Amino acid sequence: MSPNDRYGSDVLSGDWRAPKRGRSTPTPAEPDLVVEEVETGWVGAVVRVEKAGGMHVVHLEDRRGRTKAFPLGPGFLLDGAPVTLTPPVAASGAALAEARKAASRTASGSVAVAGARAKVASGSRIYVEGRHDAELVEKVWGDDLRVEGVVVELMDGVDDLAGIIAEFQPGPGRRLGVLVDHLVPGTKEARIVGQAQALPGLAQHVRILGHPYVDVWQSVRPERLGWQQWPVIPRGTSWKHGICAELGWAHASQADIANAWKRILGTVRTYADLEPTLLASVEELIDFVTEPGA
Repeated sequence: MSPNDRYGSDVLSGDWRAPKRGRSTPTPAEPDLVVEEVETGWVGAVVRVEKAGGMHVVHLEDRRGRTKAFPLGPGFLLDGAPVTLTPPVAASGAALAEARKAASRTASGSVAVAGARAKVASGSRIYVEGRHDAELVEKVWGDDLRVEGVVVELMDGVDDLAGIIAEFQPGPGRRLGVLVDHLVPGTKEARIVGQAQALPGLAQHVRILGHPYVDVWQSVRPERLGWQQWPVIPRGTSWKHGICAELGWAHASQADIANAWKRILGTVRTYADLEPTLLASVEELIDFVTEPGA
């Protein structure tokens, strides 16, 4: 060391910014790995890693059997040294396998037909009440319907359902499936459907099914919006406006309502995000209008 060098070698050489405990090391969160969460001091063994709310979460079980969840990533100590927890190798492989499996399925759960072109539209149709119904059916069953050549059309309400059916002129090779909102006993919709079903000579070529929900919005599982169940909106309040208010979303204009539906529809990934009653009705209507030789 030079006698004129008060500090010896270059004080800035090496990793002078390194924390006292050292740099954090990426470490897979394998089961039974014991770590400490820095902020809370919680010490526990990894029991599972899962994806929740769009992020990976690690569950740590302490020596008393209590379990607590933390975001996967930095902020943990392993034997006193900082680590960044990463998804376990087995979980990553399983996730990859699941992704590949999902890629081979359509949103409705059907086997995807690679490279299939849409068929020329058949004479049969599926009618739905409004635009939101059509957009939901398209998102989940669109791939299947294009392969089958089935078109979904809007009725803009069911008040003149008998006239709509008569105008369609159902017959051999021209079946009609109709999806009706809020189809429960004692309602206006049930009465209208009963009148339409009484039309002579149409039973073989027309099938009318529905779901019990006030609006097709309600057929989306409430968990997708962070609820255990859809709120009950008081009588006298527009149902859609009431739902937007419960969610804290703007609802002053029709554009606000349209944007709210887009946000709700955006939570739907596959058929698993919809209520079984709607699934059963739509699947039966698709089967009905695509039945061979119909």
